[in-house]
Amino acid sequence: MPLVVAAAASAVAPPPSRRLAPLTSIRTPRTRSLALTVARCSPSPSVPAAAEAPAPPQEAKPKPRRYPKQYPGEAVGVAEEMRFVAMRLRNPKRTTIKDEPGAEDADAGAGTEASDASDDDDDDGGVKEEHEKEEEGELQEGEWMPSMEGFVRYLVDSKLVFDTIERVVAESTDVAYVYFRKSGLERSACISKDLEWFKEQGIAIPEPSTVGSTYATYLTELAESNAPAFLSHYYNIYFAHITGGVAIGNKISKKILEGRELEFYKWDTDAELLLKDARDKLNELSKHWTRKDRNLCLKEAAKCFQYLGKMVRLIIS
Repeated sequence: MPLVVAAAASAVAPPPSRRLAPLTSIRTPRTRSLALTVARCSPSPSVPAAAEAPAPPQEAKPKPRRYPKQYPGEAVGVAEEMRFVAMRLRNPKRTTIKDEPGAEDADAGAGTEASDASDDDDDDGGVKEEHEKEEEGELQEGEWMPSMEGFVRYLVDSKLVFDTIERVVAESTDVAYVYFRKSGLERSACISKDLEWFKEQGIAIPEPSTVGSTYATYLTELAESNAPAFLSHYYNIYFAHITGGVAIGNKISKKILEGRELEFYKWDTDAELLLKDARDKLNELSKHWTRKDRNLCLKEAAKCFQYLGKMVRLIIS
């Protein structure tokens, strides 16, 4: 049994020894300074415009609103604006009114815009430079002598004008005129009493002159076509008579009437209060008017003073 013996012998015999390799020294390599470089990435391909998300719309900043400069007296009402027109006409050498800020631009605007509002009236009744002083209550300075005949002609024309405006206000169906009915300012009946007294003194009463007839016709036509324009004449006729006409009446009374006070210059109550009431109503009414209507009132105010100035000249003719 040789195989069994060999197997037993291999199991008993020790394993052969292994030869170990000699140890070698381990050397660490010297580190060298490394140059750092920035890696640049190539640009990514552009996204098509259609794929881009739309930017949110930017809200446009509102432009600051520019407010036009007010006309002199505009904050109070159209009657106050017309008072500045009267002041300017009485001082023709002054081109502007300095009482309120912005008056210079406003005065210029009043002239241009008002003329655009009614160009059709420029040929008959536009304010001419030579008539700028022709406001009732302002005759030329210096000594002047009224004539009895001239003053009667002035009263006749005045009666026709007051008859016209008072008849329009009393009979018209325009709602704007209702506010001025029975105002206490009425003068037509008073002038009739004065003319009757002159007639008793043997003074002939003439027919109205061309000046008075032309003005009365103009007022009648204006009342039917434009209420704001007519009310400008209505107010300024009384305004001129109370503020300037009374002074004329006092001078005439002393010079040719031996101190007699005519009914034309008398009122049952304070005339200034009556005028203030009419002014307040006009200012309140003008709040509903456009700037174009107000400018037309300013232009018609100047025409009113022109017509009244021509009538006053009859006194010394």
